[in-house]
Amino acid sequence: MRLVCTSWTKRHPSGWRFYFTSIACYSVFMNPVALTRQLIDIESVTGKEGPVADFIATYLEELGYLVERMHVEGQRFNIFARPANIDVPTLVFSTHTDTVPPFLPSREDAENIYGRGACDAKGIIAAQIAACEQLRNDGYSVGLLFVVGEERDSLGATVANRNPRGSRFLVAGEPTDNRIALASKGALRVEVTAHGIAAHSAYPELGESAIEKLLDSLQALRAMKLPHNPDIGSSTVNIGIIEGGKATNVIPAFAKAQLLYRLVGPSAELRKDIVAAVGPLADVEFVLDIPYMQFLTVPGIPSMTASFTTDIPKLLAWGEPVLLGPGSILVAHTEREFISKSELMRAIELYVQTGKYLLR
Repeated sequence: MRLVCTSWTKRHPSGWRFYFTSIACYSVFMNPVALTRQLIDIESVTGKEGPVADFIATYLEELGYLVERMHVEGQRFNIFARPANIDVPTLVFSTHTDTVPPFLPSREDAENIYGRGACDAKGIIAAQIAACEQLRNDGYSVGLLFVVGEERDSLGATVANRNPRGSRFLVAGEPTDNRIALASKGALRVEVTAHGIAAHSAYPELGESAIEKLLDSLQALRAMKLPHNPDIGSSTVNIGIIEGGKATNVIPAFAKAQLLYRLVGPSAELRKDIVAAVGPLADVEFVLDIPYMQFLTVPGIPSMTASFTTDIPKLLAWGEPVLLGPGSILVAHTEREFISKSELMRAIELYVQTGKYLLR
């Protein structure tokens, strides 16, 4: 259903409010602000996405989409939706249904919507559905893919990547302040484990401190020159977790640190440098490697480089990627997480613009 709307506050007799932009209107079923709040109010911390996925699947079925519930594990499933008259969408909009803890219910004021997932990524889900609706009504070949587990291990994306549907383009949504990403940094997670010999601290010569070995290892890693990319800057490292020892009067026999490098290129040389820097002091294990990525862009949309990682490296079988979304990554995962209503509505325009450019 296409309608001409002239006011943000105009109401249908059924009670549904029409929200619109300068280029689009929505049926009585499509209310991006209200939908964002409904999604926020369904708790979906990673591992517990079932209820929100059920809601989205039913919502899309009521809009006339053919919806596939793509099983991941237990009660968790991805959602793939396509118009009934399209077997293989050329372009698929995609983001994730899970959030980080803790759950924060929705609220709103005149300018913003607040709550867990407001910008990461439930507002994005609402914007992508609205954009898909407009493009579908205009005859474009589009679909939707919403996955679980992005905030932890990208399990939903991994499962989806084993089951592609033939799409050519993937428009992924993450908070980029409505700027299109030129690239996103990768991530290399490293565990450095040192072993020693326990002894009474009054007789340190009888022991060997694993913590001291670990500290020396970390100092060597901090002194390393990290890779630099002239287009997006340097790699960075964060020592996120340190553990070890049992008591202050015991020479520690075990110590471990977990580090996260943000990548600006391939990780192979960096891996070698890390191992060489640590040397015999400790064991090095690479537990996660998400590659640096470059993306398609669209003329006329401001650009940025994402310092964070996304599901995109796990979804390359779904098409050439674009990264774009409303909201700021700086407030995602915080107690003040929010998305502005104007930015949400602008995102719909940008998603439609992106779809029309790629499907031209």
